[in-house]
Amino acid sequence: MEIGILFPQTEYGSDPGAIREFAQSAEELGFTHILTYEHVLGVSPDRPGWKGIYSLEDPFLEPISLLSFMAAVTKRIGFMTSIMILPQRQTVLAAKQAATLDVLSGGRLRLGVGIGWNEPEYIALGQDFHNRGRRIEEQIELMRSLWTKPLVNFSGQWTTVEDSGLNPLPVQRPIPIWFGGHADAVIRRAARMGDGWIPNYPTAEEARPHFDKLGEYLEQAGRSPSEFGIEVRLHYRDGDPEKLNSLIQDWQAGGATHFGLSTLRSQLEGPTEHLEAMRAFASALLT
Repeated sequence: MEIGILFPQTEYGSDPGAIREFAQSAEELGFTHILTYEHVLGVSPDRPGWKGIYSLEDPFLEPISLLSFMAAVTKRIGFMTSIMILPQRQTVLAAKQAATLDVLSGGRLRLGVGIGWNEPEYIALGQDFHNRGRRIEEQIELMRSLWTKPLVNFSGQWTTVEDSGLNPLPVQRPIPIWFGGHADAVIRRAARMGDGWIPNYPTAEEARPHFDKLGEYLEQAGRSPSEFGIEVRLHYRDGDPEKLNSLIQDWQAGGATHFGLSTLRSQLEGPTEHLEAMRAFASALLT
């Protein structure tokens, strides 16, 4: 079992010293990895019909840059984008950025990817919101080639690479790719192409039918559940250590292998209170 901590950047602020303290504290406390959410742009909450979870009022640091900074001030702790919205990015550039972080961190990256929900963000980045599910599959095929071969020739529907390659290649060849999302197509895609899945259900009981589907799709793909990871979210607001430990046991019984603990939306303010909550998490679950 691996237990990580989510960097609560929409509530934590962007002071470099405070971010360094967060990363180093997470490592010293025994968390196995740090996760980070992302949005390139925030949308005005006054936009007609807007129903997004986040808006331009919520601050987000770019995840590869953020995790590169954290990698430079730590030694062991792993990192995960949870998630990077891959289809709104140029595939080769995203592969290069991930490979660079993997090199500079000594192979500590897991790349969590998804297709997202924020159409204005896609528009601003010059990408098609409506074919993002199909494009992400081609992106992953190409990225894995770029991460494992010094010379690549690739002709896809959306990207062509001719007699070219990344240098340096990442430490991990390839970098693990985990899928976030709940749609049936996402679960099927994760089982067929991914190294793991990042669901976001409140309880293991609620997730069980989807875990059953995942098992069916893994079997159809000729893969064993033992070679596939599942990372679920636990929330500080969910209560006392006894309840959190009970939730972990329920999730493990359902097949979860990794946990990401979140202090977001727990009525905490600023770095001091989030660090205190992180230490409380560690005391309850890592000792």
